Amino acid sequence: MKWDWIFFDADETLFTFDSFGGLQRMFLDYSVTFTAEDFQDYQAINKPLWVDYQNGAITSIQLQHQRFQDWSDRLSVPAGDLNAAFLNAMAEICAPLPGALSLLNALKGQAKLGIITNGFTALQEIRLERTGLRDYFELLIVSEEVGVAKPDARIFDYALAQAGNPDRSRVLMVGDTAESDIRGGINAGLSTCWLNAHHHELPADLRPTWTVTSLSELESLLCKH
Repeated sequence: MKWDWIFFDADETLFTFDSFGGLQRMFLDYSVTFTAEDFQDYQAINKPLWVDYQNGAITSIQLQHQRFQDWSDRLSVPAGDLNAAFLNAMAEICAPLPGALSLLNALKGQAKLGIITNGFTALQEIRLERTGLRDYFELLIVSEEVGVAKPDARIFDYALAQAGNPDRSRVLMVGDTAESDIRGGINAGLSTCWLNAHHHELPADLRPTWTVTSLSELESLLCKH
C-alpha cells in the first residue's frame, strides 16, 4: 500500500445524506407535511450558506440557524431547536453508502484512516457510533471544531499535524465534492480521489489524481496499487 494515511469526507462519501428524508421526518414532530417544494425553498437558502461557510464568510452556527430562520418565524420555534431536531433526524436515518464497509475492511491495517468533514460534530459522532464505523478511524476532524472549513488548507494542516505530520506524498484525500474535498486536498499538496457517483462536471481548473464512480471501484484501485 503506497498510502500511510487516507482521509475521507463523510456525507455522500461514506454515508448516505438524504436531507429531504431527514427534514420530512423532523417536521412531522411539528405537524408539518414537508413537501418537495418546501425542500426546494430550503435548498435555495441552504446551498448558498454552505458556500459562504466554505469561504469563511459565516460561522457554522450562523449557517445552522439561518437555514431554519423562515421556519422558526413560521412555527415560533427557535432556529437552533429546529436545527438540533434536524441533525437528530439525520442521525436516525443515516446508513453507510454501498461498498463503504467492504472498502474500510480492505484498508484496515493497510493504512491509517481519518475523516475530514465540514459537517457538524454532534451528527458525525452519533453517526459513526450508530453505524459501527467508529473503530475504523484514528482521526475525526470536524470543521466546526477546527474553525476553518474545506477547501482551506488549514483544516488539512491541522489534520496532518494530528496524524503526526506524515509525508504528504503518502496521503490521499477521498471525497465527493470537488470544490471542497478535491480543491482542498490539492491546496494541501495531497493526492486526491474524486468520488463522482452522480456524474457531475468537474471545475476546469481541478485535476484529481483519480476519479471513481463508486466505493467498490475505489477499493479495487487502492488494493491494486
